[in-house]
Amino acid sequence: MTSARIIIDPVFTVAPVNRRTFGTFVEHMGRCVYTGIYEPGHATADEDGFRKDVLELTRELGVSVVRYPGGNFVSGYRWEDGVGPREGRPRRLDLAWHSVETNEFGLDEFITWCAKAGVEPMMALNLGTRGVQEALDLQEYSNHRGGTALSDLREQHGASPYGIKLWCLGNELDGPWQIGHKTAAEYGRLAAETARTMRMIEPDLELVACGSSSSQMPTFGTWEREVLRETYQFVDYISCHAYYGNDDGDTASFLASAVNMDHFIDAVTATADHVGAELKSSKKIGISFDEWNVWYKDRSRLTDGPHDQWEVAPRRIEDEYNVTDAVVVGNLLISLLRHSDRVAVACLAQLANVIAPIMTEPNGPAWRQPTFHPFAITSRLASGQVLRLETDSPTVSTAKYGDVPAVDAVATYSEGELAVFLVNRSSEDTIDVTVDVSRSGVTTIQEGVMVHDADPLATNSAEHPDRITPKPADSRLQDGQLTVTLPAISWVALRLSTD
Repeated sequence: MTSARIIIDPVFTVAPVNRRTFGTFVEHMGRCVYTGIYEPGHATADEDGFRKDVLELTRELGVSVVRYPGGNFVSGYRWEDGVGPREGRPRRLDLAWHSVETNEFGLDEFITWCAKAGVEPMMALNLGTRGVQEALDLQEYSNHRGGTALSDLREQHGASPYGIKLWCLGNELDGPWQIGHKTAAEYGRLAAETARTMRMIEPDLELVACGSSSSQMPTFGTWEREVLRETYQFVDYISCHAYYGNDDGDTASFLASAVNMDHFIDAVTATADHVGAELKSSKKIGISFDEWNVWYKDRSRLTDGPHDQWEVAPRRIEDEYNVTDAVVVGNLLISLLRHSDRVAVACLAQLANVIAPIMTEPNGPAWRQPTFHPFAITSRLASGQVLRLETDSPTVSTAKYGDVPAVDAVATYSEGELAVFLVNRSSEDTIDVTVDVSRSGVTTIQEGVMVHDADPLATNSAEHPDRITPKPADSRLQDGQLTVTLPAISWVALRLSTD
């Protein structure tokens, strides 16, 4: 057994915990919407066709904001197809995912679902095949109080203003796979003009410019610089997208994925600040990390299949996650919290079925994947201020990132209550971690849970939905010293208080 040491002092803060860190993503892709969150014929379906079992799990997951309707899907989407009476809505070819979109679920249903789930909507605009006018039309339909053609149309559909404040100016338009793919100069000009005109109607909107689709894109860095030079004064955030996997069998590097996320966030922050300095602006651009997850098992059936075969809600990338995947997700959440001074929004992609924490079967059950648990627990326990920690840890060797700390951690503090989140990236060693909490004044461990299993590849399924559930953590507190035992490949969360 090896050891590590962490010092926590509530004086050293990073930023307040942002509830929008715990967002997710609903795209018209695969079965995320149809037979995921929406299935009118299901035994649990409510009067609007929403699966109540999925609604309950969404609330348990602790979701704060949901990005919609894409994703690649949005770059060919006509928002007006998804409003008004369902019987009059057109069926369309979805080029992004080579499927048929029935439009049975659209904007009107999404806003109703958000209200029932208790989440904030984050609306993405189509800047692939459409532009400024279509964005303004959607804004008018969604938010204007009435007395105009589109706001009156919304009222005819039985809805009050939706009050959407958070908008994405397109999606991944740096990617050659994207419908309406653009250069940085083309996109930056369009995004700036769209943002400027939207603010003529509502100056207090929060707007997200498209960053790079990943840090591995050949234009990464250059794209952010050129886009922000055009949009800096009109937007609040720039997006980051990242997916992490173990398809090459390099488990050590996979367990250290948060190292890459740290570097990604730091690089985009530095680029944004450089542009701000060039423009002599005191404004700080935040980061919307609005697509992130583990994804590597099922990259099949994205757009493959016969060109004349178009299905409604075909199964797409329904990864079955294991314990190791859950530990990585927990570590990525640690990274996002650690950067709360700049990460203002984050969305786990996606919510149901498509690389998701929640799985369902048509006319069947819904269950939690192992990745569900670190997200739900972190969302529930993290509050107050994120703290800056001092950590002394043994290292593990990785092919991608060199030697990295075996133990990674973050903590939050609020009114005498301390939450500590830790991960052991080692696939071999158990590590005893001593956490000096004497400066926080806590005296009692109120809760301690762990995601770990003797089989790091263990999963949950419809037949065995609770094979992986949180277990009690091995922790002790005495004289201001918290001792936590972290088995190999484990994630732990603890809540301590002065009570």
